[in-house]
Amino acid sequence: MELLNSLLVWLMKMRYPQIERFMRQPHEVQQEVFEYLTQRAATTEWGRQYGYIDLVKNRELFKQRVPISTYENLFPYIERMMRGEQNLLWDSDIECFSKSSGTTNARSKFIPVSAEALDDCHYKGGKDLLCLYVHNYPDTKLFMGKNLGIGGSYQVNPDNPDSYFGDVSALLMKNLPIWAEWLRTPSLEVALMDKWEEKLDKIAHLTIGQDVRGLSGVPTWTVVLLQRILEITGKRDISEVWPNLEVFFHGAVSFTPYRALFNQLIRSGQMHYLETYNASEGFFGIQDQKDSEDLLLMLDYGVYYEFIPMEHWHEEHPKTVGLDEVELGKHYAVVISTNGGLWRYKIGDTVRFTSREPYRVRITGRTKHFINAFGEEVVVENADTALAQACACTGALVNDYTAAPVYLGAGQKGGHEWVVEFEREPNDLALFTAKLDEGLRQVNSDYDAKRQFDLALVLPVVHAVPRGTFYEWMARRGKLGGQHKVPRLSNTREYLDDVLELIGTGVGRG
Repeated sequence: MELLNSLLVWLMKMRYPQIERFMRQPHEVQQEVFEYLTQRAATTEWGRQYGYIDLVKNRELFKQRVPISTYENLFPYIERMMRGEQNLLWDSDIECFSKSSGTTNARSKFIPVSAEALDDCHYKGGKDLLCLYVHNYPDTKLFMGKNLGIGGSYQVNPDNPDSYFGDVSALLMKNLPIWAEWLRTPSLEVALMDKWEEKLDKIAHLTIGQDVRGLSGVPTWTVVLLQRILEITGKRDISEVWPNLEVFFHGAVSFTPYRALFNQLIRSGQMHYLETYNASEGFFGIQDQKDSEDLLLMLDYGVYYEFIPMEHWHEEHPKTVGLDEVELGKHYAVVISTNGGLWRYKIGDTVRFTSREPYRVRITGRTKHFINAFGEEVVVENADTALAQACACTGALVNDYTAAPVYLGAGQKGGHEWVVEFEREPNDLALFTAKLDEGLRQVNSDYDAKRQFDLALVLPVVHAVPRGTFYEWMARRGKLGGQHKVPRLSNTREYLDDVLELIGTGVGRG
């Protein structure tokens, strides 16, 4: 194992010059990606429709001709692909589709995943993730044990038995190279089980006695697994179960509200946390610095980037800017064209650039997940930061949360209402609420202005709910599993009222 670890560490170090290249030459690399994508798609049905043959080197013409796409725009093509038609959006055969229900729409989405998207985007991202980890921690012993990943499930496509669909994590596990499969746990048979609660219990029992050195997954569901393992073993913290555990590779939701909880669950001085920015549509960013949570934008994965400034998010034909035009500190919606056949596709994520040399971002939320009922423009990043501050001030630990507006009514001012599931409740919920409000006012000047003298917003209302509430809520909605996330913020009360109904309270209805 020592020899294998040394070999893999050396191989990961050999990848670093590739990363350095796009850090030094971001615009040249993105131009190469753009030309590659448009050349490959020129003879597809989509490419012929929009005349890709004429715009292979012309990004401005590309912006003029090709519309911004939503899933609904591309669905007719994807539906035909799932029935077996090819050469529609991408020129190689597409046999697998990443299934994602999202958090704002009950209907499943099926994102085409080409062989190029698997190899040159998702798997390349995984290798570069390990490369950057080794670069920061060259003495790692990660490869001397197992990496525990919580996967989803997949199934054969009933409309076309030559293709299949499932969670992106399941598709990746199914196609892993032999060396990577040997280093992971549990077995594919268990990892790809479709009964989520049974799977978590089986993973817990199977891995307790293994030498687990790395974890990867969504913080929300990883917490559930770790808590289950502590219940089974009776141990105080996870480092007593896995003494060699050294890293958690996490993504999909912000880690900010979970950091204190993980420090409680894993009391180890050798533990590292590394964030990724990946989704069904592709692998986009990796935390590359030990002392910063900024995400390095990965520019050579077959993904061409554009960005919509916040003021244009909800326009029918929004203006986009290129990588060379972005400004630090501004919020942008991400638009991608990919080697899976997504063209000028709005993925729904919003980012804020923190650096241009190289390009680094922070994920700030979703274009549909914000509260702006009174001009306060609160995004998920604001909420996560304020929540973490409130926890630090009151000794609380948070499992999950959601928030929504309380709209103006007769004799009633507007405000925000939160449902928070605590792992450890604050001794004083009123103090927690005050600190949450204070944190929001510090990070968001629009919110602060509306809170002045209770002008448009009054102090938030916070409901503390029992542990397991959000798990039960997600289960009732049929959304258990790593690809499903609790909607953090909403401009409507749909989610909040549904949770309040579950716990049997009608307070705060707007």
